Amino acid sequence: MLMTVEVTSYDRDTDSRDRREKPAAYAAVGIPVPLLVDRDECTVTVHSGPEHGRYRDTHTVAFGEQVALPEPVGITLETEEFKRYVR
Repeated sequence: MLMTVEVTSYDRDTDSRDRREKPAAYAAVGIPVPLLVDRDECTVTVHSGPEHGRYRDTHTVAFGEQVALPEPVGITLETEEFKRYVR
């Protein structure tokens, strides 16, 4: 698997589950590029470089900014459209 994409839910467990537990689990199994679309924070976070159950690099941008997804994905993602899906 090259990448995962998670979108935060609108419940109180999001901080623990979506922002901490899932990235740690993805790093533990070596998924190279997990992407988190955070509807509460209006941000996109890209983790990369899994090593010893953690990610060496984390990059966060606000909705509307471009974000580079590192190799092996290797694309630039436009996030302007994400603004439409915030309540």
